Amino acid sequence: MSLEITEHTMTVVLKGETIATATRTDCGWHVTTSPRPLDRNSAITALMLTERLITHGEDDPCVIEWRRELSRD
Repeated sequence: MSLEITEHTMTVVLKGETIATATRTDCGWHVTTSPRPLDRNSAITALMLTERLITHGEDDPCVIEWRRELSRD
């Protein structure tokens, strides 16, 4: 897994395939896996959550906690 972060985009790649992206706008970060704009740190969390879901599944403790964190924003 790799996570590339620039000033205006974020991309997470797993096994050579892009699994999620985020783009910075005036309203915040728009992540392909989130229904609403997020702040920078939450966008990173959302991208890491996507990777963790694919590799560890719904019942993983990190998945559960990161979802809880994102729901508080």
